[in-house]
Parts: sequence; C-alpha cells; structure tokens
Amino acid sequence: MRRALQSSAATLTAVSALLLAGCTADTGTENVFGSGGWPGMHADARNSGTSSVTGTDAPEFAWSRPVGAPTPVRATVAATGQIFLTSQATEGCNLLSLQIDAGRKRWCTWVGPGAATSSPVVDDKTNVYVGTEGAMSSFDQRGQLRWFTPVTGTPLSAQFTGDGKLLFVTHLGQIMVLDPQTGGRVTAPYDLIPPASYTQDANVDPIPNGLGLDACFDGGPACPVANPPAIDLAGGRFVLTFTRPGSTRADLVAMRYTGGENPRIEPVWSTTTLDDGPAGAPVLSADGATVYAGDNAGHLWAVDAEDGTPMWSHDLGYRPLGGPSVSRDGLIVPAGGGNARLRALRDRGESVETAWERDDLTPVGGAAQTAGGIGYTTVRDGDGGVALLTFDTATGGTLDTDVLTGATGFTAGVSIGPDGEILTPTLIGELFVLR
Repeated sequence: MRRALQSSAATLTAVSALLLAGCTADTGTENVFGSGGWPGMHADARNSGTSSVTGTDAPEFAWSRPVGAPTPVRATVAATGQIFLTSQATEGCNLLSLQIDAGRKRWCTWVGPGAATSSPVVDDKTNVYVGTEGAMSSFDQRGQLRWFTPVTGTPLSAQFTGDGKLLFVTHLGQIMVLDPQTGGRVTAPYDLIPPASYTQDANVDPIPNGLGLDACFDGGPACPVANPPAIDLAGGRFVLTFTRPGSTRADLVAMRYTGGENPRIEPVWSTTTLDDGPAGAPVLSADGATVYAGDNAGHLWAVDAEDGTPMWSHDLGYRPLGGPSVSRDGLIVPAGGGNARLRALRDRGESVETAWERDDLTPVGGAAQTAGGIGYTTVRDGDGGVALLTFDTATGGTLDTDVLTGATGFTAGVSIGPDGEILTPTLIGELFVLR
C-alpha cells in the first residue's frame, strides 16, 4: 500500500548534511531509562536501535511539523509520549519538546551551540539530559533547568549506568559520570586526550569546546570521539569509537565504570579496526558478548567484547550513515547510505551471512526493529524523495510504504513511541509521525 503524506514544511530548502552516526536493565541493575519509549539516541544502553513494543504492519500518517532548522539526530521519546528533539538552529531555540498525540509544542529553549551533535536522553521521571559546547545540562518535563555542569568538549548522547548514574563522553574524549539528580561528579573525569586546559602554561589557550565538532557528523579525524558509547549495564563495561590524533583509522575502546563505594573509570582494551574513521555508534549484542561497528571504508565489524579481538568484517559496499539495528535474537540491519541496499545479516560466530537482501530498495536512514518481527526504515522514493518502509524482519518483504511528501535526501533514523508510533526527523528539518 502506498500513500502520499502531507508535509507541513513544503517550503523548507534542502541542505547538505550527513547522518550522525527502550532500555530493559539486566537483573540487579537500575532501570533509569523510561521504559516503553525511545529514551536515547539509539533506544537503549546497548545502542540496539530496537523496541520491545509490537509494531504495526500498516501505519498511517498522524502529523508532521517543521523543526525550524536541520535535524541530524533521531527523536527521543519518553514513556509518557513526550518528544524531545535537538536541531542546528543558530538562534531562538534548539531543544524542542512536543506531545506525540498531535504534535503540540510543550516548550522549546536555547541550550547553547552544539546541541544537535546528538539526541537528548530522557529518564523514567521525564527529566531530559542534553549536551552543548562545554556543558551537560538537565531540564525537567516542563523545560525548567535542573542543573548545568561544565565539561571539556561537547557531550554526545549520554547513557545510564547500572547503578543509575549518567555516563557520557565528549567529542574531545573526556569521559564523565554525573549524579543525574544534582549534576555533581561521581568520578574524576577520564581524558582519552589530555586537554590543553590542564596545562600550567598561562600562555597556552584552552582547547575550544567546539573544536572539530562539524567533523563528528561523518566521523572525520578532527573529531576524536564521534559517537555515543554502548554500555553493558550488568558489568559496567562500555565501548566507544576513538580516533587518535594524527591517525586515519579509528579504535574501538572498551572502558569500565566500577560503581560501588569508590567508583572509577578504568581502561579495558583497545583495538584499531575502523578504516577511514567510524561510521556510527558501536552496538552491543543482547548478551553483551559482541560489539558491532561500521567504518567509513564500508565495513561492518564484529569484535569480541571481552578482549577486543576482531571476529569478522563484512564489506557492505557503501559507507553506512549510522550504526546498525541489532535485535535481541541477533538480526543485524545496517543503516542506509549513498548506494546502499536494504539487507539483514546473521552473526555466525567467526563469520557472517546474509539473511536477506533487497536490490530494489535504497535505505536513507537508520532502521528500527520492533517486537512481532516488524521493522521500519526510510528509503529513497523516486528522484530524491523519501518514503517510510514497513518490512518483515524475517524475510525483508514489504508490508507497507508511506511517502513522506516534501522530504528529500536522508533522514536521521526511525524512533518508536510507547504505543508503537513511528517517528522520523528529516535532515532538512521536519518531524514525521505515523501510528
């Protein structure tokens, strides 16, 4: 079935942009993420790009509205249905909150430059956490500032640890763990690159907190850490991408947050695998045993999460514009890209096989998988148009196609609401919602 959706932002001009790129806690960990929504950039602590909600095989247009500026990140959705979205607006407001029922604006505010580097994160009390150049901030559900904590660099999307603390990495490589109630430091910062602000030489200026930020959208070498981490809630291990100064390849780096009475951040392993830099956030398998990550040379890698040993790599044939969606049973759906073909992969341990592939479809955003074997992604429609594809995750077969009228180019990826709503912001700056 094919339906043309009415756009409320047909006059927006396309801009050049690149795609950047619920939590169920394990036994003994605290579920701070709001269950039933899409509380972080990639849905959960392991960056799975999946939802436990059962999807619909025939979604219908609900509403769309312009955001007012390019939107290179996914929408965040609380369990209450409150939406949070950042944009690249240079004035006015760049953090927007909407209600999912009809798109009514709850509030919007200016949080500082760099907010659109990654998606906000929302907790089970509908408090929202968002980074800007030189700070991490938290707002309540009404848009009132709760706290503001200075950092070095620009924070990427945060994660919650197993003991309920807020963990994030800035694009300049500073790892921080904060108390989500007060914004106070839980551990000392861990710097992957010693910042110039630590120098004793008064003649040396501190590193600007926005230095190289534009390179984060395509994993360029000027952005040391371009993606949010994936975290194993039970063990405290988290994995991130890291481009060392002067290198053309990026590392996968594993660290551990210990928690307990003397919480600290410790290095675990590092492996140089990502040619030409990272192409999206790393993803942990459901059992925490494997890390999946793409590179700008068009490879998808599987790495042993225990020691960083590469297990296999798969040539996708294009540069993925984001991390893959990885279901609990191990189905891997890579993100779209310039000449991509929609496909699904299966990890067989020391090798990978293609589960299915669609030569007739070009995905242009990150996919989302839901319960019931239903997936969603945006695909190219005609000459530059965009449609939302609903597909059977077992076979890749088309269940439904909905044209996003007025949308062009790429999208920031699909998010899933608490009642199965499908949300996708376009890079030109409009949010579409279907249900």
